[in-house]
Amino acid sequence: MDEHMTPELQQDSVSSQCCRHKHTPRDAQAVKQLQNRLNRMIGQLNGIKNMLDDNRYCGDVLTQVAAVESALQSFGYIILQNHLETCVVEEIKNDNTQILEEVVELMKKLK
Repeated sequence: MDEHMTPELQQDSVSSQCCRHKHTPRDAQAVKQLQNRLNRMIGQLNGIKNMLDDNRYCGDVLTQVAAVESALQSFGYIILQNHLETCVVEEIKNDNTQILEEVVELMKKLK
């Protein structure tokens, strides 16, 4: 986001980025697999909450935090791969090479 934008323009920029849709829809099996991964992570997060409520040992909580972080990173890489194989390929075929700048920024965010 541009640091010189007003808060209103920054919010508009965020909103417009969050509301874009893929030109090529994900297939039903891929969506189901992604949803299953998300549901497992939600379950892990609820487990961490329960561990806190139960005053569990810090090391055990941190182990679960690391597991969720790893699962979320893997999820992100799957989405990135799909993005490269669909959205980015389509944009390059349409002579939009600026999409590569977006990809680099997205990869930095996933680090």
